[in-house]
Amino acid sequence: MHGAGNDYIYVDTTRYPVENPEELSRAWSAPHTGIGSDGLALIGHSDKADFSMRIFNADGSEAMMCGNASRCIGKYLYDYKLTLKTEITLDTLSGIKILKLHVADGKVDAVTVDMGIPADEPVDYDGQGAKPMKEHPIEIEGQRYVATTVSMGNPHLVIFVNDITEIDISTIGPKLERHPLFPGRINVEFVQVVGEGKIRMRVWERGSGITQACGTGACATAVAAALTGRAGRKSDIIMDGGSLTIEWDIVTKHVLMTGGATKVFDGEIELTDNG
Repeated sequence: MHGAGNDYIYVDTTRYPVENPEELSRAWSAPHTGIGSDGLALIGHSDKADFSMRIFNADGSEAMMCGNASRCIGKYLYDYKLTLKTEITLDTLSGIKILKLHVADGKVDAVTVDMGIPADEPVDYDGQGAKPMKEHPIEIEGQRYVATTVSMGNPHLVIFVNDITEIDISTIGPKLERHPLFPGRINVEFVQVVGEGKIRMRVWERGSGITQACGTGACATAVAAALTGRAGRKSDIIMDGGSLTIEWDIVTKHVLMTGGATKVFDGEIELTDNG
C-alpha cells in the first residue's frame, strides 16, 4: 500500500506473527531481490488502543511514527473488515493516534489522522545546551542553510529554500541526516512556498533515504511554515508522490493530516531461516 507514494509492506501480525522484522524489512524492501518498498509496517494488537503499528525503515531501523503508513493501516483495517469503526485508535511508539476514516462505496478513500501536538526538537547548536532550533544556520561541507527543527514524535529538520529544484537531495540529505548536531540522526525536508497555502516539499527520510512522501515530514513542514510566518495554519503540502492537507488547530494545538491511502497489491512470500 502507499500514501502519496510512500509505500510500505503491510503484515497483519494478529494472523501472521513476525519474529525478525528488522531483517525482513531489509530483505523485503530491496527493489531487485525483494518486494521493494520504503519499509515494513506491522499491524498488531494493543492493550491501550484498538490496534498497534510498528514501522521499520528499509535499512531495518525502527521508526517512531509514520503518518502515511497510519492512513494505510486505517484503510486496511476497515476494508479487510478487521473493524467496523470509522474512528480508530492506533498505538504507536510516539503515542496513540486517532484515525478518522472517510468511506465511499464501502471502501476507505481518505483518512484524517490526529497527529497530536508538535514539540520542539532541541539541538545543542552553540555548545551551551540543547534548545529549540528556529531559523538557525547549519553548515555542511561549506554549504550554509537556515533550518528549523520540529518533533512530530520523530525529529525533523525543515529547510526553506528559494528554488527546490536546485537542491541535490541525494547528496546533501544523508549528510544532514548524520550531521554531528543530530547524534540520533534526523529526517530532512527541503521546502519551497509556491503559493498561498501551497508548499512544495522533498524529503530525505532517516533510515530510508529519498521517499515519495512523508506524513510526519509534511506535518513538520506545515508547523515550521506557520512558526516562521511563511504560511497560515492550514496548508497543502505537495510532495513527489502527491499532496496532503495539514491543519494545525489553533484551539487544541493538534496537527490534523488528511490524505489518501491506496492498496497496490496482495501477495504471499515464504519465510525462510534467513528471512
